[in-house]
Amino acid sequence: MKTAALTLGLLMSNAAMAIDVEHTATPITIDGVSESAWDQAKWQPMPFLMDGTLPDSDKDFKGRYKLLWDENYLYLQADIVDDVLIDTHPDPTDKYWDDDALEVFIDSDASGGNHQFNHTAFAYHIGLDNQAGDFGADKKPHLYTDHLISHWQRNSTAPYNITWEVAIKLYPNDFQEGVPNTPLKLTAKQVIGFMLAYCDNDGSKIREHFMGSHEVQPVNGSRNLGYIDASVFGKVTLLPKK
Repeated sequence: MKTAALTLGLLMSNAAMAIDVEHTATPITIDGVSESAWDQAKWQPMPFLMDGTLPDSDKDFKGRYKLLWDENYLYLQADIVDDVLIDTHPDPTDKYWDDDALEVFIDSDASGGNHQFNHTAFAYHIGLDNQAGDFGADKKPHLYTDHLISHWQRNSTAPYNITWEVAIKLYPNDFQEGVPNTPLKLTAKQVIGFMLAYCDNDGSKIREHFMGSHEVQPVNGSRNLGYIDASVFGKVTLLPKK
C-alpha cells in the first residue's frame, strides 16, 4: 500500500507539471544551433535532484529545455551549463550513466509501469559521442542510436554552456529487439510520458550529480527510478497545428 500511495503521489505531482508542446511546420535541423522555430517553445527547468548531491554552483551544473513536434519526431533542445565534460568509458554500453550524459525518458502512450527490461518505455542515455544506450529484454545494455539524431556544441560566448539538440522517434509498446520496428507517426492531442535528466561527472569514478525535470518521490530512499518505472515521468500533450 505504501508503494501504491507513493506512485499515486508521483502521478499527481508530475501531472501538475504537464507541458503543452507546439507543432513545428518545418523540421528542426539538429546541429546544436538554435533556429527561429524554437522561439515558439517555452523553456522548462531541470531543478530536481534525482541522485548524488546537489551541484555546488550554476557553473557546475544548470539546465533547461524546450520541446517541439512534427509527424516524425519529438524535438528537444537543452541548454546545459557544465564546467567539466567527462566521457571516460570508450564503450558506449559500459557504465554510460557515470559519464556526462543527457537522459531522455519517453513513454509513447503515457501508460506508465515498469520498463526496466522491456520497451513499453525508453530511458535513452545519450553520451557525449551522441550514442544512446538503454537496457534490453536480456537485461544487458544496448545501443538505440538509430532511434534519434543528436548533436551538441559549445556556446562561443559562454564557454560552459552547450546547446544539445535531439530529434527522437517514438515506438509503440510492442517494440521488439533485433527485428524491424516501425516508428509511430505523431498526431495532435497525443499524450506522451516524458522526463529529462542530466548525468554530471566532474572527475569521479561515478557521477556526482543527477538532475532532472520532474520531481521523483523516493522509494526505499532512492529517487533514481526513471529507468525502472515510467509512472514517475511527467506528461506532454502535442498541440494542434496552427
